[in-house]
Amino acid sequence: MKNLWRRGFPIAAGIALLGLMLYNAGAAGDACREALEMCARLLVPSLFPFFVLSGYLNRVGLPGLIGRVFAPFAARLFGVSGAGASAFVMGLLGGYPAGAAYIADMERSGSVTAREAERLLAFCSNSGPAFIVGAVGLGVFGSARYGLILYGLHILAAFFTGLVFRGKHPCGEIQDVQLDTADPATALVESVRQATASILSVCGFAVCFSVLLRVLDANGALSLFCGAAAARFGFEPRFVRAMLTGLLELGSGAAAMRGLRPGPASFALSAFLLGWGGLSVQFQTLAVLAESKAKGALHLTGRLLSAVFAAVMAYVVGLWVF
Repeated sequence: MKNLWRRGFPIAAGIALLGLMLYNAGAAGDACREALEMCARLLVPSLFPFFVLSGYLNRVGLPGLIGRVFAPFAARLFGVSGAGASAFVMGLLGGYPAGAAYIADMERSGSVTAREAERLLAFCSNSGPAFIVGAVGLGVFGSARYGLILYGLHILAAFFTGLVFRGKHPCGEIQDVQLDTADPATALVESVRQATASILSVCGFAVCFSVLLRVLDANGALSLFCGAAAARFGFEPRFVRAMLTGLLELGSGAAAMRGLRPGPASFALSAFLLGWGGLSVQFQTLAVLAESKAKGALHLTGRLLSAVFAAVMAYVVGLWVF
């Protein structure tokens, strides 16, 4: 019976979604076109160059070089190698899922082990400053100052999550870096190839979840559920809508937050959604990990923990700034 449920529920859900998409074919097509435009306008320009550059730097020896400098710091705080410390910086600068792609590339090249890569995924895949300050700070709260505060809290939440996942340092001595033996041309070719595969996966999941949300919205199911949840828990419907859409897809959640009344609750909600990243990001992460030995289970746990840390801190800060 249990196996029947495990197999039957995904099939039934898939058939139901197929029926909804056929019934709302126009809305699904519009959502697909808009999502592809969003990919061309936002995701590809912001992520693809970073994917290429981070992959190139990885292949010519940046993790090892940083590792020799930050090895004591990284081992004491997070229980990872110095090379792993570079993933923390790259993840905070590149945004979802660039940090995960960088970690997967390090594992494939042998800079970190699969076990260390999995622990790094728990706290080194984060939202980038451009999205937090631009889309949330300016787009939701109308101020870059609030975006910078959220970014600072996002960094602190990732730091605290790293402390929670601290493990015994597994890597021993940092290997010598031999930059003179690196082949820049080969590194660039492999970086572009890997970046192309990664950006296609990222855009594919962004389109998929955008279509899913639009179909649910066109059918009225999302609005009905948001209204019922708002009445049950005493939140305003727009707040619940932003939360539910953000749990699925971060960009849609940020758009839904526009118009919310600024305050500690909305500030905490934005911090939570930025820390969680959306279910779409979880699948994007699995996609960029496809050719590595690292698994993504700790990434899911780490995102939830980071989201809770960020939300609690944002609520406390919101009591002061609003």
